[in-house]
Amino acid sequence: MDKNSAALYKKVQTEIESYQNLQKSCVKMVKQRALLESQLNENKCVLDELNLLGPDNKVYKLFGPVLVKQDLEDSRQNVGKRIEYISKELKSSNDTLENMEKDMLKHRETVTKYQQQMQLAAAMK
Repeated sequence: MDKNSAALYKKVQTEIESYQNLQKSCVKMVKQRALLESQLNENKCVLDELNLLGPDNKVYKLFGPVLVKQDLEDSRQNVGKRIEYISKELKSSNDTLENMEKDMLKHRETVTKYQQQMQLAAAMK
């Protein structure tokens, strides 16, 4: 293997490693997004249930082994804020995932370009 081929091979290996690292991060991000989506759905269900209650109903929150009485409106606000926060996190997660996918595509294209250069160099010998 001459100098150019060795350098090209090293570049390909570096790009492949970067691509694989991005893939691993992408898998983690997908898991995190799934968790956020399930939390969002759960909190939306809780808010729907709280909205069904009237002012006469009592709401309790579990703190460890103890049920503590909560104000209905405070409970609605807390769940609403939680939904808002989770929605922001989900949007951020989706944006990050989208950027990762773009980076992965760039790495894939670069690897393909280097492989074509290696094939061309091998054919010229």
